[in-house]
Amino acid sequence: MSSPKPKSESKPKIVMLDSRTSNSGDLSWEPFKELGAFIHYPHTNAQQVLAHCRDADIVLTNKVVLNAETIAQLPKLKYIGVMATGHNVVDLDAAHRRGIVVTNVPAYSTNSVAQMVYALLLHHTQQVALHDQMVHAGKWDASEDFSFCAAPLLELAGKTLGIVGFGNIGRKVAAIGKQFGLHILVYTRDPQRYAELSSGESGFAAVDFKTLLRGSDIVSLHCPLNAQTEKLINPHSLSHMRQDAILINTGRGGLLDEEAVATALEQKRLGALLADVLSTEPPAPDNPLLHAPNCVITPHIGWATCAARQRLLDTVCANVRAYQEGEKMNVVV
Repeated sequence: MSSPKPKSESKPKIVMLDSRTSNSGDLSWEPFKELGAFIHYPHTNAQQVLAHCRDADIVLTNKVVLNAETIAQLPKLKYIGVMATGHNVVDLDAAHRRGIVVTNVPAYSTNSVAQMVYALLLHHTQQVALHDQMVHAGKWDASEDFSFCAAPLLELAGKTLGIVGFGNIGRKVAAIGKQFGLHILVYTRDPQRYAELSSGESGFAAVDFKTLLRGSDIVSLHCPLNAQTEKLINPHSLSHMRQDAILINTGRGGLLDEEAVATALEQKRLGALLADVLSTEPPAPDNPLLHAPNCVITPHIGWATCAARQRLLDTVCANVRAYQEGEKMNVVV
């Protein structure tokens, strides 16, 4: 008589709370299914979090908040995978107290977001959409000249780009900017780490925040959103910026005091805002930036190229696999 076979261990339950933005159907879920009993929800609102996470061993989230109250009500939870670089959607202290591992995904969207910065900037400096509309409206056909120009155009070479935050994306934006002939100023919370910036060979200059604002034709934000950077661009900081300066935000919407920026645009104390992020997404109809002049807003798409999303999913899987094998990969706490 053969001995009974040992019972196989049950697969861990893996729940993804907001899958649609990272994979609307053009990428494969098969690697996740190999890691455990995988279920994904296109969207999860605040009232659905507990129901969707019930009995989950592993929860994956991009923008769905997991606060201390929620974490306390999920006794089986052992691992939270943040499907982004920023991890402010998770109460890290609450997770740490429970011994829950939290991971993130650094650097997956560096190329795509840097590309978005210059897509916004070139859209503005060349007035691409306006001229396309003019051509299709027959304005060029009606012109007596071979070149029809409906708005002033701006050459980037020789201008100064101020970069706030010098992580992976900030450094990539700086490198591309040099190819356009831009002078690069950098403000970072850790200037000693980038002491080489001030060397003649680097082509970058590390300066304080006020100097950057005063000296830049273009200011691009690439710092994390935290207690120190929330509403970094506010009435005081705006007062130091040039009246024709271009402000670019592909970081987090909360870096701006949106009311103050909208007022500055209306009063022509700021040249333009080019933003891929807002403080609330999707925005409320009364968001002041939606009605401000010289303001271009795209719906948080800088990170969302197919290549970047594939890197994101690959790294999320690798993080979970490392955790299951007792290793650490991209661990936040």
